[in-house]
Amino acid sequence: MLKRELSRRDIQAGLAKMGLGVAAMSMLPSAAKAAPPKLTVYEWAGYDVPDLHQSYIKKYGGSPDFPLFASEEEALQKIVSGFKVDLAHPCSYNVKRWREAKILEPIDTSRIPNYVDIWPKFKEIPQTQADGKTWFVPFDCGNSSILYRTDLVAPEDVKDPSWSLLFNEKYKGRLAMYNTDTTLIEIAARVLGMKNFNSLSDEELEKVKPLLKKQREVLRFYWDDATQIEQALASGELVAAYAWNGSVKVLKDQGVPVEYMVPKEGILTWVCGLVRVTGGQGDEQAGYDFIDSMLSPESGVFQISTGYGHSNRKSYEMTDPKVLAALGFDNPEEKFARADVSDEADEPYRSKYIALVNDIKAGVN
Repeated sequence: MLKRELSRRDIQAGLAKMGLGVAAMSMLPSAAKAAPPKLTVYEWAGYDVPDLHQSYIKKYGGSPDFPLFASEEEALQKIVSGFKVDLAHPCSYNVKRWREAKILEPIDTSRIPNYVDIWPKFKEIPQTQADGKTWFVPFDCGNSSILYRTDLVAPEDVKDPSWSLLFNEKYKGRLAMYNTDTTLIEIAARVLGMKNFNSLSDEELEKVKPLLKKQREVLRFYWDDATQIEQALASGELVAAYAWNGSVKVLKDQGVPVEYMVPKEGILTWVCGLVRVTGGQGDEQAGYDFIDSMLSPESGVFQISTGYGHSNRKSYEMTDPKVLAALGFDNPEEKFARADVSDEADEPYRSKYIALVNDIKAGVN
C-alpha cells in the first residue's frame, strides 16, 4: 500500500531484456524537432523514463519537465506551499487528503482514450471518484509483503505465513521494515487480530505500542531505498524484510533463494496514479496526452517488465506469458478482480498513528 521507488537499475534491466538501450530511448521521428509544449509532471525517481510515455514523445517531440519527489507527503507540502506543477503521481490512499487540500482539478476521462481499458476494479476504488467527478487515474500497482530467504528462515516459521515473522526475536538483527508510519500500525494491528486498521481506538493503540517497540528492537534497520534490502538479503545480512514486488524479481533474477509471502492476515495492495494539480501553468491538452501515454498498453508492457503491475488490461495480453507467470500475473483477470486496495486513515487517527510511530522510532516509548 505504500509507494515504492522504481530504481533506474530496474528500468535499465527492463530495457536490456527488451533489447533496448539509452540510444533507442532517444530515437524520435525526424519531423519531431519542435520544442514540446510546457508541461511539468511531479514524479517519483525512475518514472521519468521515455519508455513510459513514448506516444507523448512521438506527438510532441520530447518529454515534459520532471521535478522529482521522495515521498508523497513531501510532494503535497511543496504543492500546498505554492510549487507549480501540472500533474503528479500519488497513490490512491493519499488522494482524499490531496483533494481536501484543494490542490486537485477534476479529470475529464473522455479526453483519455486508454482510460476505457483500465481494470474495472481500479475504477471503483473510492479515491478515484468523488462528488460525481474523477480525481485520480490509476496507473501502476503492486503489493507489499514479506520477502524472505528460504535457506535462512526455518520452515516451521513460515509454515503458517504471517506478518509476525517481522517481529520474531529468533531473527533479531536480521529483519528490516520499510521506513513508513501508518503502515507499521496496520501491520501490528493485523498481527493482533484487529480489523478496523484505519480507526483504532486509544485502547487498541495501547495494545499496538508494545508490539511496535518489540519490532524496533529486533530490526536491523528501517529501510528507505529498496536496494538496501535487496543487497542485504542477497548477502545474508537479512533473512526477511518488508518488500515490494520489484525486489522479488531483482533477487530471483540473481538466483537468490527467496519467496514472497502471502500472510494469513492479508497481503497489502497499493495502486498509484496521476492527478491534475490546481494552478498548473502547462498545456492542458498536453497533460491529457501525457496521462494517456502513461496508460498505453506499450507503457504497461515496459512497466510489467520491471516487476510491477499496470492498470491497462491490454498490457497483459501483450506481455510474454512466462514473464507474467514469474511475477504472479498469469491470471490477471482473477487477480485484479479480487484486489483489495488499501485505504488510508482519516483524521484524527492518522495524526495519532504518525505521532506514535515517530515516538517508537525515536525510542521515546
